[in-house]
Amino acid sequence: MEEEVKEGLVEKTNAPRPYNKGRVSRKKVCIFCQDKIDEIDYKDVARLRKCITEKGKINPRRMTGVCAKHQRGLSTAVKKARVMALLPYRTK
Repeated sequence: MEEEVKEGLVEKTNAPRPYNKGRVSRKKVCIFCQDKIDEIDYKDVARLRKCITEKGKINPRRMTGVCAKHQRGLSTAVKKARVMALLPYRTK
């Protein structure tokens, strides 16, 4: 609650407070759209490793910045790479 002083009276306003005080966030750009890649190759392990965690989980879109179209292709490519033993299912 913020307080405003008007002619000696204190009034409380219900205005929302900003959560990002002074911080400006940039929108993440899809790395696959940027490189103009239509089909994600499951054999490109170096590119796929950037989108999975150390434990082997697929990172969500909000963390990687990948668009929805490429996130769907990315998940199938990671799953194919796991079946072909190019990527681990999980690590300890």
